[in-house]
Amino acid sequence: MPSFTVFKGSKEGKIVESTTTKPDLTDDQVLIKVTASGLCGTDEHYKHADMGLGHEGVGVVAEMGPNVKNLKKGDRVGWGYVHWSCSACDMCLSGRDQYCAKVQRYGEANFDQGSFASHAVWNESHIFRIPDNISDVEAAPLMCGGATVWTALHSYNIKPTDRVGVMGIGGLGHLAIQFAAKMGCEVVVFSSSDSKKDEAMKLGASEFIVTKNKKELDISKKINVLVVTTSFNPDWSVILPVLEPQSVIFPLTVDAGDFAIPQIPLIVGGHTIQGSIVASRPVHRSMVSFASHHGIKPITMEFPLTVDGITKAMDTLREGNMKYRGVLIPHHLHRLLPSVTKTPPNHHSIL
Repeated sequence: MPSFTVFKGSKEGKIVESTTTKPDLTDDQVLIKVTASGLCGTDEHYKHADMGLGHEGVGVVAEMGPNVKNLKKGDRVGWGYVHWSCSACDMCLSGRDQYCAKVQRYGEANFDQGSFASHAVWNESHIFRIPDNISDVEAAPLMCGGATVWTALHSYNIKPTDRVGVMGIGGLGHLAIQFAAKMGCEVVVFSSSDSKKDEAMKLGASEFIVTKNKKELDISKKINVLVVTTSFNPDWSVILPVLEPQSVIFPLTVDAGDFAIPQIPLIVGGHTIQGSIVASRPVHRSMVSFASHHGIKPITMEFPLTVDGITKAMDTLREGNMKYRGVLIPHHLHRLLPSVTKTPPNHHSIL
């Protein structure tokens, strides 16, 4: 196969179908035939760039370079936001390779390919096996969305005795609820309306708080961890009073603007604002294992992996109508009609 299909952004913001020449595989490179790709809000940020889109990829190993050691043809694998790191610096050697000074991340390197494609070439060192009890459709959103919330909950000493607040029930939030609940934490969900209350409780929430038009929140007990997954930052004057002293805030919302919070309540409360980005390789592996063992699965809407399908998926996400994570399926595998299907928790079609 001399080339493969890649879907790119463009200056006009339109999705463009392109082709990329398949390189001769060297070292531990692996050619992956894509079977599913998650759609992340970050993809929307790059749709005006001439680059291959998508970073929540799942597929099947099709070819291997000479130094591939642990994979074989036909293995199901996935990859995420980090494409490569040096494996030799202090960050890499201490299990924090997402902060490697030479790291190659989505939007910063490998502009000729992504997970919105028929195939992709990545290093064996930075791809992950998919367990048999997780389908391709379920696995794709875990490669970034799942890795992002799991890193926050797993890597900063969150304990089963903590009360974890999750702000927003969307692509990240509905996964954060499940991960925190299965860790043994009490989960308090903050949402603008009560329309998602029943679903949040089924996902593992212990308490549900409606925030819209509230100047004061009625909560049974304060929280000491807050995971912000909304597309905007909250009214901190309303949120800070429900935090225990020395709480940790994870602002996982991606916003190009400045992060602003009232300084005196922050200082008096002794709170920590903790930045966190995706997952290192060992943490990513632990996320997949934890999700497999505990049956953590995203709620998805499926779209064909075509120009029209990607456009429709991005429009659905931008308009706030995605429930909760879009997954793009290669056209020959997309057998379900209509082109967008909603799947309830733990009931996903295996394509």
